[in-house]
Amino acid sequence: MIEAAMIWNEPNNKSHWDPELDPDWSLFGNMASLAGKAIGEAAPGLPRVLGGMSPIDPAFVRNMERRGVLQHVDAIAVHGFPLDWNLWQIHEWPAKIADIRAVCDLPIWVSEVGVSSFGAEEVQAWGLERTAELLIGRAPRVHWYSLYDLPQAWEATTRHREAEGSSYYRHFYMGLLREDGSPKPALERYGRVAQDMGLCQWFHYQDHRLDDAVAWMKRLGVRHLRTGLSWADSYRPDALAWFDRQMEALADFDVTVTFCFTPEHRGLAPHHTSPPVDPQEFADFCAQMLERYASQRAPAQMISAG
Repeated sequence: MIEAAMIWNEPNNKSHWDPELDPDWSLFGNMASLAGKAIGEAAPGLPRVLGGMSPIDPAFVRNMERRGVLQHVDAIAVHGFPLDWNLWQIHEWPAKIADIRAVCDLPIWVSEVGVSSFGAEEVQAWGLERTAELLIGRAPRVHWYSLYDLPQAWEATTRHREAEGSSYYRHFYMGLLREDGSPKPALERYGRVAQDMGLCQWFHYQDHRLDDAVAWMKRLGVRHLRTGLSWADSYRPDALAWFDRQMEALADFDVTVTFCFTPEHRGLAPHHTSPPVDPQEFADFCAQMLERYASQRAPAQMISAG
């Protein structure tokens, strides 16, 4: 069932929103407000979550408040990867959440947190256990990223790719399962906390891993899943058939569905990070998806700060 709708993914990260086209996030703020309104009209009572910040930045929250965005969302999400990309230690997680709570009264979700096995699989296993200790009970939703490693033949969704050095290659080692589907040591440890810490798993267009992923998540006892429906993918051939298959396969989980990624031909620039020419088109996409999958909605309720 759909339990929440998330507006964009890491909007304050240049890999997912172009700061050259929108240096003060005014365009993003307008788009997010329109999307929040449209979601509220299409699915009254469904929690609306402002897409996860990365980096975790109180100034971004204050910016969104000044632009009126927080009037149209019910929670704020943060992302953190202190053992891979962030310039702070894993033990600082409670302080990072407190930093956002100090500038915002909305519930704070951790919609992506993870540790790569790029250096050592044992580091990932330890990082998972420590993350669970630090975050379960401090946030109403925690989603571990991710179930699968990113296939080596694919590209990570970043702007500069291999030029980022090891930071780029870490994207390919975030899974609890290796690319071939074999489990890493962290998988068994995740199973101990799966009831309380959900997963974030992105499914690409016609993703061959979907059915196996569902089987693994049921085996692990996963309840909460975060995934996405890509606005850009909606222009692919048979896109609705793929969306239908994906959402039907995930119907047994409480799903936070993330709407993001600009179609190249609808952006100010031909890139998925670009602000759209007409932000109402993105809002309309969000509403259309919820109207299509409204029958899979969880009972309307607010999710408290925990």
